[in-house]
Amino acid sequence: MPRLTIDSQKDCYVLDENKINALQNTANSIKLEPGTYVVRINQGTFNYWSENQEFPGEPWVLLWIYGGKFINKKTNIEVGCTWSSLNGLDDTVTLEVLETTTLCGLFFDTYAQDNTGAVTLSVLKDE
Repeated sequence: MPRLTIDSQKDCYVLDENKINALQNTANSIKLEPGTYVVRINQGTFNYWSENQEFPGEPWVLLWIYGGKFINKKTNIEVGCTWSSLNGLDDTVTLEVLETTTLCGLFFDTYAQDNTGAVTLSVLKDE
């Protein structure tokens, strides 16, 4: 069976303070107050190529979560920041927010001018 091992130092693209600040200023974000939230794609798709109809857009988005203590219920580990992704309309991320936390949504690309689509997230607080 093929395996892919990703080394935490050798295979790490470093986001220094300037890069992470630029990322946080580019991403769309909201503040989450303490509580439990379920995040999912509500609607939309993202496509890298506006003229290439061979590859339709996909419902996916990258999430950068930071700024306070929280638990991603998929890992059950308390952290202060993490990456996650939503891949498809059925995928969810459940967060137990312990301290006010920022949830950012964004895409990475080398040439954004030909991108099409938008993804809308629903962020539902479990009362």
